[in-house]
Amino acid sequence: MEQERMKSMEEMIQAAQQAAETIQTQMNEAQAKLDAIEVEGVAGGGLVKVRCTAKGRILGVSIDDSLMKPEEKQMVEDLVAAAFNDARGKADRVSNDEMQKIQSGIGLPPGFNLPGMG
Repeated sequence: MEQERMKSMEEMIQAAQQAAETIQTQMNEAQAKLDAIEVEGVAGGGLVKVRCTAKGRILGVSIDDSLMKPEEKQMVEDLVAAAFNDARGKADRVSNDEMQKIQSGIGLPPGFNLPGMG
C-alpha cells in the first residue's frame, strides 16, 4: 500500500515537472513572438512616429521634416515622448492579448500571473 502511494506521488511529481517544462517552452515562444510583432506609436497627427516591438524594443523613430527647426525643438521633444508613450501602450495591449491566449491555451485562469511573466 505504501509503495503504491509513493509511486503515485512520483508520477504526480513527474507530471508536474513535465507541465512546468511545457509552460516554460510556451512562454519562451511567446516572448520571441512578442519581439517579432511591430506596433507604431503616433503623435502630432503623424508628424512623429515610433516603431517598436510588442515586447517594447524600439525599432525606429520618424520625425517629419517640417518639425526640423530650432524653434520647434520643445514641440518635437514633446511629440517624441507622446509617440513613445502611444507605442508603449499599444505594445502593452498586444503583449497582454498574446499572454492571455497562451494562458487560456494551457488552462490557466484569466489574470493568473506566472512568475517572471507579468
